[in-house]
Amino acid sequence: MIVITTPTGQIGSQLVARLLAGEDPVRVIVRDASRLDAGVRGRVEIVQGSHDDPTVLDKALPGADALFWLVPPNPQASSAEAHYLAFAQAGSAAIRRHGVGHVVGVSSAGHGWSKPAGLLSAAFAMDAELERSGAPYRALSMPFYMENLLRQLDAIRDQGVFSLTHAADRPLALIATRDITQTAVALLTDRSWTGQEHPPVFGPDRLTPAGMGEVMSEVLGRPVVYRQTSLDEFTSRMAARGASEQAIRDMTEMNVAQDDGLYAADWAAATPTATDFRTWFEEALRSAPNA
Repeated sequence: MIVITTPTGQIGSQLVARLLAGEDPVRVIVRDASRLDAGVRGRVEIVQGSHDDPTVLDKALPGADALFWLVPPNPQASSAEAHYLAFAQAGSAAIRRHGVGHVVGVSSAGHGWSKPAGLLSAAFAMDAELERSGAPYRALSMPFYMENLLRQLDAIRDQGVFSLTHAADRPLALIATRDITQTAVALLTDRSWTGQEHPPVFGPDRLTPAGMGEVMSEVLGRPVVYRQTSLDEFTSRMAARGASEQAIRDMTEMNVAQDDGLYAADWAAATPTATDFRTWFEEALRSAPNA
């Protein structure tokens, strides 16, 4: 039995679809079962609720050979670390209670980073807590998701511009979520591995944001320009949307750490995954509304 958290999310939904093509039975923990695809609902066991709730975990984990763990975002949390640890502490205790055989978690690259990294430091704290369960654990360690650019796709197509806080001339490590999914499927279905590790999962490109703009320009056949957003502008936008001071600090520390080389050591050690940025962007354009 493989148990999946966040099965309606960007990674979880892909993961469920891939696993249902295999032989392992699948059980999902979901807050709202109606959000599951109709074709999925009749093929999985459903435990309704949140996986920071010990009662929910006690329903979901008996008989689990493997568990996929991902903490859903909560911009209203008092802090990213408090949010991640609330889930991880409940999860670690339940994993011990039920003797879960293997755990695969979605984390960040950069374990061992000595400076504050906001949201990413919270992910590292989550990993440390889940490791205390004693279960074999793989913290999939990823850089910047290509899918983060989807919210700017209209501006890229219509205005020829996209923005991040990252320096224009500094390489930014990238990963496509389908490659995360593929890595997770392999670990969840072939459970011969032992121990606790943080495997880096990185795409094959070494592009700067300016270089990403060049690729987009070639695909679209018209110029796409990268414009770096200053941290002051970034924090002002978050404040205007009602974000708390702690949420702004968590995101700002993450952006600074990414620009300062948080991903460098893992990037150097990673075996590249399959999906390059050009392929991802071409497919994102084809599948976008009004493509």
